Amino acid sequence: MIYSFKNDYSEGVHPRILDVLKQTNLEQHEGYGEDRYCSEAIRLLRHKIQNPSADIHFIPGGTQTNAIVIPSILKPYESVVSTSTGHITTHEAGAIEHAGHKIHCVPGRDGKLSCKSIQSVLSVHNDEHMVKPKLVYISDATETGTLYKKQELETLSRFCRSEGLFLYLDGARIGSALCSQDNDMTLAQLSELVDVFYIGGTKNGAMLGEAVIIMNDSLKENFRFHLKQKGALLAKSRIFGLQFLELFKDDLFFKLAEHANKMASKLSQHIENMGYTFLTPSTTNQIFPIFKQDMIDCLSKKYGFYVWEKLDDQYSAVRLVTSWATREQAVDRFIEDLEAIS
Repeated sequence: MIYSFKNDYSEGVHPRILDVLKQTNLEQHEGYGEDRYCSEAIRLLRHKIQNPSADIHFIPGGTQTNAIVIPSILKPYESVVSTSTGHITTHEAGAIEHAGHKIHCVPGRDGKLSCKSIQSVLSVHNDEHMVKPKLVYISDATETGTLYKKQELETLSRFCRSEGLFLYLDGARIGSALCSQDNDMTLAQLSELVDVFYIGGTKNGAMLGEAVIIMNDSLKENFRFHLKQKGALLAKSRIFGLQFLELFKDDLFFKLAEHANKMASKLSQHIENMGYTFLTPSTTNQIFPIFKQDMIDCLSKKYGFYVWEKLDDQYSAVRLVTSWATREQAVDRFIEDLEAIS
């Protein structure tokens, strides 16, 4: 049987969440986010980010979140700046462009944006004959497994505010980023540096669900209309509240992310010790080792993973992703098999 390292959502849901969903199954509640569990989860998340005035909404998945949040912020003539590896540029079937907004793709160092790269867009788009850059899109962790350190995010935040730009952080893997051994900021500190971000549950133990957190007061009004119009204001939204309550009431969310990172770290350390190099330096739950094609062919008979980038006729970088439920025995078997063919 092939064991998958393709992603961090192959498994269903953490057993504790499954239990609480079952226990509350026949309770009657208001719909559309007006239930007791969503209200409690919102209060808890506000406490975690130390901001009682933040607006919080639940959306089923990450792509849907980006496709709702970004157009809700922008006027029809405004555009987005992203790295060329950003999720909105490569994995969302043109959802942002479909909404009528141009994405400026700029090079990023290890998947991260810099002020210089953003300025290169602003310098060119400077009159009404062009689209107007207004929003900066980043991910933490990034699509290549790297993360923003506190100083980097502070610098980006200051630059965006000085230029009148909104800063939006895609937090599909925010748990992995915050639990990385290289991370130096808290969830509360991160929240103060952006205008909007979301906490990804889908890739960290939830059945589905992302918590959108709007920090900027000017972006809060009428957001529920955007949710309804885009089909994201679910009648049975209590499933989101129940899940986020369970994930954050005793920091299960971070414990699950720590496990995913630990499994990725074990893989990474053994692969590095065998003399292999990596496409990017990652201390989150995605790693990108570089293997010869014959090794990739051999490993793919027993393990699922993506060939991320072909480097030449002989070598490619593959993506290995660990999750909250990755079994250490599977990691050990992968290491043993890699050693056997090396």
